[in-house]
Amino acid sequence: MDTADALKRSILDKLAEQTWRPGQRLPTERALGEQFGISRSAVRRVLQELKQQRLITQTVGSGTYVAEPEQPAPAGVADADAVSPAELMAARLVLEPAIIEMVIGNATAADFARMDECNRNAEAAITLEDFEHWDGALHEAIAAAAHNGFISGVFSMMNQVRSQGEWGVLKRRSATPERRLEYQDEHRALVAALKQRDATRARALCLAHLLHVRTNMLGY
Repeated sequence: MDTADALKRSILDKLAEQTWRPGQRLPTERALGEQFGISRSAVRRVLQELKQQRLITQTVGSGTYVAEPEQPAPAGVADADAVSPAELMAARLVLEPAIIEMVIGNATAADFARMDECNRNAEAAITLEDFEHWDGALHEAIAAAAHNGFISGVFSMMNQVRSQGEWGVLKRRSATPERRLEYQDEHRALVAALKQRDATRARALCLAHLLHVRTNMLGY
C-alpha cells in the first residue's frame, strides 16, 4: 500500500470507527502530508476523492469536515434548490419551536456535548462561512437530539437549503460582528435551557432567535 492509499485507509477507518464524527474538522492538508510523508497535492487528490463520495465536505477559508450523514427527503417535500429563504424561515418558525419538548424528553449527554461543540466552533470561527457551517450544525444537532428519523431528515434538507447561494447572499448582506455576537449569545442561552429541561424557556428562546434572524435577513 503506497502512502496516499495509507492516508485514504486511515481516514476511512476513522470515519467507520467514529473517531472523527460528523461535523468534525479534519487535520490540515499540511499536517496530513507531514504525517504520511506525501505532498499536499497528493493529500488534495485523496480528499477530493472522499469529497466526491460525500464522506467529507470542504469550505474555502475554513477547512475540511466529516460530512453529516445524508437523510432521504420525506416524500412530497420540495427539492432543496426550489425552496426560497423566505419559505425556509417560515418552515423553521413552525418546526424548530415545535420539537423542543421532544428534544428535552430524548436528549442525551452526548447530544448536549455535540451542541456545546458546535457553539465552541462557531465562536472560534474566523470566516462567515465557517460560522454559518457551525450555526447550521447546531440547529441540526438540536433536531438530532429528538431522536426521530423523520425529523432528522427534514432538518437535513433545511441545512441543504442553507447551503444555497441565495441564502448565503442574504446572510452575508445582513451579517455584522454585532449580530454574530448576538446570535452566539442566543445559541448559548438556548442550549442552556435545553440542558435544564426547561421547555417553556427553551421554546421562547428558540422562537425569539428565529424571529431575530428573519428580521435581520428578510427585513420583517
